[in-house]
Amino acid sequence: MNPARLLPALLGLVLLTGCASITRGSKEVFVVDSVPQDADVRLSTGMVGKTPASFQVPRSDTLTVFISKPGYKDRTIIVAAEIGGGGGAAMAGNVFVGGIIGAGIDAGTGAMYEHKPNPLMVTLEKVEVATPVKP
Repeated sequence: MNPARLLPALLGLVLLTGCASITRGSKEVFVVDSVPQDADVRLSTGMVGKTPASFQVPRSDTLTVFISKPGYKDRTIIVAAEIGGGGGAAMAGNVFVGGIIGAGIDAGTGAMYEHKPNPLMVTLEKVEVATPVKP
């Protein structure tokens, strides 16, 4: 095979590996909102905020979201990381082009994942206050 043709093909292959890692990155913005708003939010990563809140989180982490507000029942929700549309397309591109190294990079960095649902919308339930019974 002609080396002049082989070099551009190899260069193209190297440039196309890790497509999702390049186009999407290994982190994403995860949004939590609630009804009513101004609830306390704590993620299993240790990040805290008040709804509506935005967090920069690793795409591949499963998150446990704790939401609380005085007068309302606490909520705990697990949000899994799933292969996202853009990440899946980039992974397919890696496999199609033959970039097994790129596929490994995307899987290792978590770039092919995203959290679902995102944004996470939570409706808090009021705590019922017992009414004293008169004798």
